[in-house]
Amino acid sequence: MKHYAAGVLLLTLAASVAGAADWPLARGDAQMRGVGVATLPDQLAEVWAFKCGDAIETTPLVVGNVVYVACLDKHLYAIDLKSGQQVWKRKLGSFKASPGYDGGRVYVGDLEGKFYAVDAAKGELLWTFETQGEIHAAPNFVGSDVLIGSHDSTLYRLTRDGKKVWEYKIDGPINAAAATAGDRTFVAGCDSLLHVVDVATGKPLGTVDLGGQAAATGAVEGDNVYVGTMTNQVLAVNWKSLKKSWEFEAKRRQQPFYSSAAVTKDLVVIGGRDKRVYALDRATGQEKWSFVTEGNVDASPVVVGNRVYVGCLSNTGEFYALNLATGKLAQAITLDSAVGGTVGVGPDCVLVGTDKGTLYKLGAK
Repeated sequence: MKHYAAGVLLLTLAASVAGAADWPLARGDAQMRGVGVATLPDQLAEVWAFKCGDAIETTPLVVGNVVYVACLDKHLYAIDLKSGQQVWKRKLGSFKASPGYDGGRVYVGDLEGKFYAVDAAKGELLWTFETQGEIHAAPNFVGSDVLIGSHDSTLYRLTRDGKKVWEYKIDGPINAAAATAGDRTFVAGCDSLLHVVDVATGKPLGTVDLGGQAAATGAVEGDNVYVGTMTNQVLAVNWKSLKKSWEFEAKRRQQPFYSSAAVTKDLVVIGGRDKRVYALDRATGQEKWSFVTEGNVDASPVVVGNRVYVGCLSNTGEFYALNLATGKLAQAITLDSAVGGTVGVGPDCVLVGTDKGTLYKLGAK
């Protein structure tokens, strides 16, 4: 791939400060709500496709003019958003965890338990923090500090320089990012509990029994955390009262939810391993609509405007745009293979990776 002149490139990237139209975190914002701000065409088209060396199971980040994507081929890539040309790549480790961007740095953890800070402009490795388990979770941020969970059953708060501020232990691996709201952070893991933690001190403020393990990131809106479980339910948990607000379970063919929810003013949108995407009433948990896909939906839906965007684990590579209000199919696009990762949102496009390692920019042709 052709590279740009170094001087121009560094100036461009140095100006890449995360803004309202960017996608600097796996689910878009610190509350992990999965809702993007963009102006998208009614019908998406392929703008460009970038080939990595192995599957992309992560969420691409978009900050300014640059896309950052972590891949199972052991590389973290920076790609020019407009042209699809590689800016830099850094060999680190195999990635199933999505990266996060903050303050000119990209942070990401690998399957060997190493957590990296990389200079976003140059691709230079700044530091490494080692945990004792695989990292599947995406990072989140508190000021300039970083929150990261690991399969060593620990949520860590690290400084910008990689020094540990505190650690919070649970009784099972942490697969998901820790959402934050105000002075709280929320950890849902394989101990079947939702943990509410004081983000300043790392001290526990309470737990709620989820009735099953959680692999998905909880999304926070208002007083509730919305999360799916491996025991086939979607839950709304009031983090102030430490009680469940509602529970949803499909009426038939119940299957686990590995997808994280997108949460709007009125709806909770989530995918299941029963090959369906569900929209639930945010206040009651009642099903408003469901859409049948061609494969299990482990990817997490993203809402932009009046559309839901999500892929599935089909052999034929279906990627869907659904009407948010009705669940009706607005567009189906066939990509080169299954989609296990989640959409990243640019100012006028969406970006999605596939099991064959292709990153697609979809927007106006």
